[in-house]
Amino acid sequence: MAGNLPIDGRRLWDDLMRLAEITDPARPYTRRSFSPLFDKGRVWLRNRFADAGLDTSMDTAGNLIGRRAGSDPALGTILIGSHSDTVPSGGRFDGAGGVIAALEIVRSIAESGVALRHAIEVVDFLAEEPSEFGLSCIGSRGMAGVLDQKMLGYTDPSGEVLSHAIDRVGGNVSALASARRSDIAAFFELHIEQGLVLQEGRIDVGIVTAIVGITRVEVVFRGSADHAGTTPMHLRRDAFTPAAKTAMFVDRLARELVARRQGLFVATIGIVSVSPGASNVVPQESRIVIDARSENRVLMDEFLAALDAETAKFAEQSRTERAVFARLSDTNPTACDPVLRELLRDSANALGFSSTDIASGAGHDAAFVARIAPAAMLFIPCRDGKSHAPEEWAEPEALAAGTAVIADAVLRFDRKPAAPPA
Repeated sequence: MAGNLPIDGRRLWDDLMRLAEITDPARPYTRRSFSPLFDKGRVWLRNRFADAGLDTSMDTAGNLIGRRAGSDPALGTILIGSHSDTVPSGGRFDGAGGVIAALEIVRSIAESGVALRHAIEVVDFLAEEPSEFGLSCIGSRGMAGVLDQKMLGYTDPSGEVLSHAIDRVGGNVSALASARRSDIAAFFELHIEQGLVLQEGRIDVGIVTAIVGITRVEVVFRGSADHAGTTPMHLRRDAFTPAAKTAMFVDRLARELVARRQGLFVATIGIVSVSPGASNVVPQESRIVIDARSENRVLMDEFLAALDAETAKFAEQSRTERAVFARLSDTNPTACDPVLRELLRDSANALGFSSTDIASGAGHDAAFVARIAPAAMLFIPCRDGKSHAPEEWAEPEALAAGTAVIADAVLRFDRKPAAPPA
């Protein structure tokens, strides 16, 4: 399948595997942002960008960028890329696949002799994954102009301040405002699906409709610590009981919202703590954190209102106090640009690949770039939907197919009559 594509599939694969070798051998595949291994990976990337004839630089938000000028500067820039950092013991494809795909697209276009009217850039965004500073998408936030002073003051477990860490990896926080872009005419990001839709449907590529908004809610219930054997059931103030009821409610309501078929909706309780945490003590306090994601803000708002009402009711029923109900974070869903989506669909069809519309249940840098420019994402299948694990895998042919589709879409966009970016 990769033999007739407008990219070099073997070179693409070899580069991705070489980048994967830059890892903690005890925890493959780990290249955490702001770490020495991350820096080493970026040195390798910078060299590959330079080998491809790109003018390579670091913007003030710490994003590594390789650029080739176009013939008409007034048309702006086509930006392609993703991120090279990983979660601990992550995979070889999440993020890195999109960076290497972007590099291969720029190389292949140059080798074909096509001169683009737009400038074209490859970007490795800084720290897309949740960092040790408790913040994700640091570089793309900076490019979008939404990396604020509060965030810059976050600290990691060692006490380092985020602003210092950005400077340490090559950014320049004192001039951070200059990282905000107004010249991007289009942004494309390739990514593994991190789910099963494409594999189960035997579909080559997924054209992302929207990137979900993510809301995290902390709920803390407080009751009374009493002896588990001598306190009658009707006199207990068990703080875990309302938490357990909340877990059942979250699962039930999420399934009801999914059944409406008004867009993706998922909800998870991934953090549960109980104190004092002894088998013979009635829990005095319980804490849960709910992670809810949707491409439909109306569904999210309905979920949050119901969660607020029901957790208060569960506390009252169990004679406990709902001591905390707080939104830890709350982002709106981001729709991908319809014009770029159609270009991707046309390119997939022209190259003979099947495609489907699909929502992204994970966050991505594209969600922040979309605040300042038209943005689109393309998913490729990954084995059994596995991601954020060493077993993460995409077939070489799948990676080549997705890269080829974006390459073709870039050429279509460059030929398309367009007004200069605002």
